[in-house]
Amino acid sequence: MSITLNAGYIPLVDAAPLIIARELGFADEEGLALKLHKAPSWSTLRDLLAMGQIEAAHMLAPVPVATALGLGGMPVQLEALSVLSVNGNVTGVSPQLALRLREQGYKFDFKDATAAGQALITTGQRLRIGVPFPFSMHAELLFYWLSSLGLPAPQALDIRTVPPPLMAQALANGEIDAFCVGEPWGSIAVENGVGELLLPGKAIWNFAPEKVLATRKGWADTDPDLTGRLMRAVWRAGRWLGQSSNTTTAAEILSRGDYLGVSAEIIDRALSGRLVISARGGERKTPHFVEFFDGAATFPWKSQAAWIGGQIAARMGLDRDDAMRKAREVFRSDLHRQHLSRTTSDLPGASEKIEGSLSRETAVASESGKLFLLPDQFFDGRIFDPTETV
Repeated sequence: MSITLNAGYIPLVDAAPLIIARELGFADEEGLALKLHKAPSWSTLRDLLAMGQIEAAHMLAPVPVATALGLGGMPVQLEALSVLSVNGNVTGVSPQLALRLREQGYKFDFKDATAAGQALITTGQRLRIGVPFPFSMHAELLFYWLSSLGLPAPQALDIRTVPPPLMAQALANGEIDAFCVGEPWGSIAVENGVGELLLPGKAIWNFAPEKVLATRKGWADTDPDLTGRLMRAVWRAGRWLGQSSNTTTAAEILSRGDYLGVSAEIIDRALSGRLVISARGGERKTPHFVEFFDGAATFPWKSQAAWIGGQIAARMGLDRDDAMRKAREVFRSDLHRQHLSRTTSDLPGASEKIEGSLSRETAVASESGKLFLLPDQFFDGRIFDPTETV
């Protein structure tokens, strides 16, 4: 008999591991009747999880860290069992702002974060930027990017929270000048003629943890059998998504009205990394634009959690070392190892690494000795060593 498990998601391309786990039988193979609940916003989804109306959720990577730091007004803490996706965001601008950038000589190459950031700063405009949630990789990458180039962030920005499906409309209504959002909603702005894409998120950090499989703190320890079933089902779905031969099928499934409700062609752009950046039709190829499997993409590195904790602490005026310590505890690499031991997963030998140090695909110590990590540089060449204290 199957065990029913309720999981929530936001209609985004990077919700694919949960959707594919349900649609292609990976959940059934684990004896799970996976029921998926679409939420209209990240705050709604977080609250559903915190109040126990769902057991697990597709969640922004910084949200469990923020709850551990006592931020967000939620008494219930969350934790991350696995990473669901790496990268997958786009930064875009209104047609009016795009015109100003072109007049300044910016070429919209969709690669150079330094040139793009300097072009934005040179406008001298106090930018109104839409992000899906205050505690999100969208916000953290924006702040890191622009502050590294000399713009005080977030102080010099007007950050506005806009649910992903409403981002294009907010741009069309003149409520924001720019945005950072997950696909397909950046491409929808392009499709509707109300925005142009400036940069992929991976141009800022080449291997940024974007969404995680989140549960309430302690839930996974209380029910290890159910936890293992869910984690293995989602991991197998991620492995399937990591095969380029499955991109067309995945796009068709995600496009259904019950899930994203946008054309399969637009979803395919994100999955294949071939994005159309403007109504003129210019296409840019970005390898690993969104990653579900390769390079140990599903592994919840404690060093990535520590980076997030340090960034939030700097912005919110918290003790950095304490924030990094609490953040590490949120990413449950121990459970990831425990429950994926029954799969063919090749797990890294360590649970932390120096972030930003890999400029090419690199072999690392692992159980089989065949694990390669993908490049993970920050755009400014900075290195984050999680063992260093302030």
